[in-house]
Amino acid sequence: MDRARRKRSALVGGLAALGLAIAGLATGGAGTADASQGAQDTGTKAAVGTKAAGARAVPKHAVTGYWQNFNNGATVQKLSQVQDQYDIIAVAFADATGTPGQVTFNLDSAGLGGYTVDQFKADIKAKKAAGKSVIVSVGGERGAVAVNSPTAATNFANSVYSLMQEYGFDGVDIDLENGLDSTYMTQALKSLGQKAGPGFVLTMAPQTIDMQNTNNEYFKTALNVKDILTVVNMQYYNSGSMLGCDGKVYSQGSVDFLTALACIQLEGGLAPSQVGIGTPASTRGAGSGYVAPSVVNNALNCLAKGTDCGSFKPSKTYPGIRGAMTWSTNWDAAGGNAWSNAVGPHVHGLP
Repeated sequence: MDRARRKRSALVGGLAALGLAIAGLATGGAGTADASQGAQDTGTKAAVGTKAAGARAVPKHAVTGYWQNFNNGATVQKLSQVQDQYDIIAVAFADATGTPGQVTFNLDSAGLGGYTVDQFKADIKAKKAAGKSVIVSVGGERGAVAVNSPTAATNFANSVYSLMQEYGFDGVDIDLENGLDSTYMTQALKSLGQKAGPGFVLTMAPQTIDMQNTNNEYFKTALNVKDILTVVNMQYYNSGSMLGCDGKVYSQGSVDFLTALACIQLEGGLAPSQVGIGTPASTRGAGSGYVAPSVVNNALNCLAKGTDCGSFKPSKTYPGIRGAMTWSTNWDAAGGNAWSNAVGPHVHGLP
């Protein structure tokens, strides 16, 4: 996501041929993943449930939306105006400083029609009182935050925690699109989680290429912090063709692209509750890859219940799949909230 439109160069299908290293990632035997994954996922879900045991527990099935701290032609919103269907609101974005790993946040009051810091803080408090989680997103296409040393990891954890204390954020979203070091990002996030304690919300928004195999730095980070990870909402847009968990190549813009790529994460070690589907709220929200809300709902049905699939049908169902994400609440509002009005009730009605 970025301030222009959240657009990057499309990745060509050849990149997908990097190889999945998917021995074990292909769909397994028939059944229900939530039951068959056994003690490992039970432990993870218990951890997630424990950290979310407070007043702002993330729902079993949740909708995530990015709120734009800038005006790029989408509807300018105060946080108070974000549609009620959103359970997790990711404030985009925190800014890098001159200190390695350190981030800060600067409300774009001028670009947001005079929205003040005091109003912003009050709106965060009100959203939280309504049961929503508000987190700060780090990165975006133009984000220049680098966590590549022990010092940078410490600076990242300390500065994000400081923002949580100052503004009332419930956690952080990792949307680093220009490289990530799993060793030091893991260190940073575990330290931050310890500082934040129960109720900490951690989300990630990798690009499709970042989650093609478990050796990728982003995927490794997600697995390393699985005990505190809320959800990975991969960006199923602005992408070239990619490999699905069956080793076949799929093109963006279809239900198969959503389900076959989600399967890699579901079979690669993440709990179903830690997997979400990220799509643009409108054709203006991304350079490519927009799908109608009905396609998002069909993909969720396919993964959760084994219905409404395309040519790809997983041999397991994942009724615990977390839900969906969109860029952005602002582009959604520009379209009359058509995305959240369609996807929100569907997500909340999943089994």
